[in-house]
Amino acid sequence: MMNISILVPEDAVMQAIADPQYLFSTVNSILMSAGNKPMFHVQLVGLKKEVKINSGLFSINTSHLLKDITDTDLIIIPALYGDMKAAIAANEKALLWIKEQYNKGAEVASLCVGAFLLASTGLLDGKKCSTHWAFQNEFRDMFPNVEVVEGSIITEENRIYSSGGANSYWNLLLHLVEKYTNREIAILASKYFAIDIDRQSQSAFAIFQGQKNHNDETIRNAQKFIEDNIEEKITIETLAAIFSMGRRSFERRFKLATNNSVLEYISRVKMELAKRNFETSRKNINEVMYGVGYTDTKAFRSMFKKVTGLTPVNYRNKYNRVSLPS
Repeated sequence: MMNISILVPEDAVMQAIADPQYLFSTVNSILMSAGNKPMFHVQLVGLKKEVKINSGLFSINTSHLLKDITDTDLIIIPALYGDMKAAIAANEKALLWIKEQYNKGAEVASLCVGAFLLASTGLLDGKKCSTHWAFQNEFRDMFPNVEVVEGSIITEENRIYSSGGANSYWNLLLHLVEKYTNREIAILASKYFAIDIDRQSQSAFAIFQGQKNHNDETIRNAQKFIEDNIEEKITIETLAAIFSMGRRSFERRFKLATNNSVLEYISRVKMELAKRNFETSRKNINEVMYGVGYTDTKAFRSMFKKVTGLTPVNYRNKYNRVSLPS
């Protein structure tokens, strides 16, 4: 039987502990109903017998203390709640245990912003990682040696797994079920929990927030200029001239401040405005396209799908309640 240790850290999200416990227990029931033996021994583990979560609103009783777990097959790190640095500090004593178990051969999976705790172990250095789209910039700042895969729901590398934001972790859990059992069982589990098993991206849910949490006032002014003139065709040369810089210097400072190249940033701002138009207006695709400064339909559709994972028509149908012409 496979031992699954669901870590119960301080300041965790309760659902991210309960959901994997529920899923793997349900898979055991599915296996037994088909005449097979249960496959997973699921245990809640922590530094204390009673752990406060959600800023003390709830508490969870663990079944085992970390010091008593000398061998496990899979560690699940749930999403954290509140301030990430404070949550990591509260769980610092768990980091060594995670590393020790990994070095003994255990696999490790982080759910949503549980990636912050996983990255704090150093196990993600030089590797790829997924996390909630809204926390990607903070994650990059805290862990510059980890490659954040933007938009991805699942990453897997060297026995380490991570998932995208919020309910995206269900897709990682189903991925693990399929790996440890088979496709048929994973499909049955996905149907039981009404989860789309093959969703590959969280891009359609992401909101581009502008990455203005930096100290370069000139670049912030450039960002505002881009946003105020989004219907125009803005070039790097134009921006560099407006802000009295050479092109290379401007590009370097912009990338350093925002984590985007100038052209990436312009495209993301344009696509964010296009998304809002598709969500809330009756404009057709061409009207939205022209409104964000595109004149090439193919280029607009290609960039929109690259950013959101959906075509403009599919995105509009997903988020706009009114049926509109193409």
